[in-house]
Formats: sequence, structure tokens, C-alpha cells
Amino acid sequence: MSLVLLYDSDDVAVATRPMRVGEPLALPGVSGTALRDDVPAGHKVALRDLAPGSPVRKYGQVIGRALAQVRAGEHVHTHNLG
Repeated sequence: MSLVLLYDSDDVAVATRPMRVGEPLALPGVSGTALRDDVPAGHKVALRDLAPGSPVRKYGQVIGRALAQVRAGEHVHTHNLG
């Protein structure tokens, strides 16, 4: 598996290797979604759409808020997470 989901309630998963646009998000409960951006190993990928200002969860905890609309499959990093 190329993505690690730490908690079922998390909004993001972590890439275990560099991933490319178009690769499917192969996780239980996530279907029909593909990567919208290239994602480096160790970086986060949105598992669901996140509205601006909404909390983003990783480790079962809020790690920040979406700075802009984030769509499922997008790279989540400092450009869209504050």
C-alpha cells in the first residue's frame, strides 16, 4: 500500500513513496478518487473535500485548517494548510 491512514477519522493519509498524478487512492472506504497532484514520500493527501477554514485531522487530532478549498486527492502541505 502506498498510503498510510493512521486513524479512521483522519482527513489525510501519508504517502509512503513518491506518488504521481492519476494514481488511485487505494484505501478502505475511499473509492473512485485519484491523485490530483504529485505527492512526495512522507507528505499528506486529502481523502475527502475540505472547505476553507475547516479543521484537518491527522493522528486523530486537528493539525491545522484548510487555507483554501482542498479536493480529495490533492497534496496537503503548507500551501493549503495553516
